[in-house]
Amino acid sequence: MSWPTPVTLEGKHVHLCPLSQDHAVDLAEASADGDLSRLWYTSVPSPEDVPAEIERRLGLQATGSMLPFAICTPDGKAVGMTTYMNIDAETKRVEIGSTWFRKSVQRSPLNTEAKRLLLAHAFETLGCIAVEFRTHFMNHQSRAAIERLGAKMDGVLRSHMVMADGSLRDTVVYSIIASEWPAVRAHLTWKLEQPR
Repeated sequence: MSWPTPVTLEGKHVHLCPLSQDHAVDLAEASADGDLSRLWYTSVPSPEDVPAEIERRLGLQATGSMLPFAICTPDGKAVGMTTYMNIDAETKRVEIGSTWFRKSVQRSPLNTEAKRLLLAHAFETLGCIAVEFRTHFMNHQSRAAIERLGAKMDGVLRSHMVMADGSLRDTVVYSIIASEWPAVRAHLTWKLEQPR
């Protein structure tokens, strides 16, 4: 049996649902909001490439290396994607990554709550010993968001990947380990309770 298995995670602001082609129309609209696919330091599919990206992620799910989610508002509208990836079932480690949100919901409670749901599931249900985050060294918005979660920087993988434009990506690696989860959980819960 594969680990982890598809699951729906529900919060007050966001629902994380198993990704399917049923989300393609909403996700194409989400990609167009802010023209996210044009950002050179990240990998967001263009609106026309969304169905192929969903298929790619589902193919990785079939091999056991990824568990993809559609990030949905409580009314069911998909506003982005996220995954458990680089899954290590034997060691019980996952990376939360390949995450993007439509521009109009960025800097809202959705990202904080989505990460809290994924972290809680990883540590409390799946029994993970660590959860990792990776991002482009130049993606300062993503790095700041990861650091606000309470993740600690493990290091930088230099010339780690070749980007679509041919540039080399230095990848910043962060993690939260199981012993840190209670403090991180308390911090994220507190953040979500603050008035907006």
